[in-house]
Amino acid sequence: MVVQDRRGGAVAAAVACGTGLVAGLLATTGCSPDGAAANDQVEPGRAAAAVEVRRSAEELVRAGTARVRTAVETVSGGTRVAIRGTGGYDFAAGSGQLRVVLPDLKGRPSGGSQPITEILAPGALFMKNRGAGVPADKWVRVDTAALSDGNLVTGGATDPLAAAELLRGAREVTFQGAERLDGVAVRHYRGTADLVAAAAAASARNRPVLVAAEKGFTTAVVPFDAYLDDAGRLRKVCERFRFANGAPKGAAVTSTTVLYGFGAEVVVRLPDRRDIYTGKIASETS
Repeated sequence: MVVQDRRGGAVAAAVACGTGLVAGLLATTGCSPDGAAANDQVEPGRAAAAVEVRRSAEELVRAGTARVRTAVETVSGGTRVAIRGTGGYDFAAGSGQLRVVLPDLKGRPSGGSQPITEILAPGALFMKNRGAGVPADKWVRVDTAALSDGNLVTGGATDPLAAAELLRGAREVTFQGAERLDGVAVRHYRGTADLVAAAAAASARNRPVLVAAEKGFTTAVVPFDAYLDDAGRLRKVCERFRFANGAPKGAAVTSTTVLYGFGAEVVVRLPDRRDIYTGKIASETS
């Protein structure tokens, strides 16, 4: 439930992919499947499987709200690093709040940066404790449609509804088997999602995000692993992207979103206009 909306007139802070939270972390990575198909399961037809995966976004909206865990992972020099987040999301409103923790790339024993609070809202991302010269009591506002990837990974966490809307472009879907995830029976599907098809089928709220993402990656084809429960709700999705730009160019990143606690109370308060920082944001690459 969004209880406050004071975004009107706020000046958006432009954040390029190179200064996003994933800067310096982009490297090739993968997503390991959780298991093989069970022997007593009959594999659904590919067409039926694709339809079920494409409908998962609608089922989340029907569910209303959920608790969320996110991870944006890279591998560099044999070392895996991840930006992790926890919070809640209101699918009906398309808004959520996450506490995002950055890895400490400098090896400091006391830990890295202070956790960043992120508010995900239709068309916008708000970040507090952004660092890089932003006052501690101020928020940075980003127009997500202006980002090269639509903020699918740049902000360090994928908007859960955007991750599900991307699956509207699912194709070549195969059933991998019945499994259990956090004690819940799920069906594991693997396939690819087409960004162009997903943007065409997406809700009006998320279409600009996916249209922007079409231009930010080297290919419109996004491999995924999706886990759906008996109600058709998305419980986990792992999506793999490859950037057209960035450092290094062509780098890949894996985003994982886990959903649980459906129906939990989720209250999202958007920042007041006076609390939004409008100054210059320094690069975090130094």
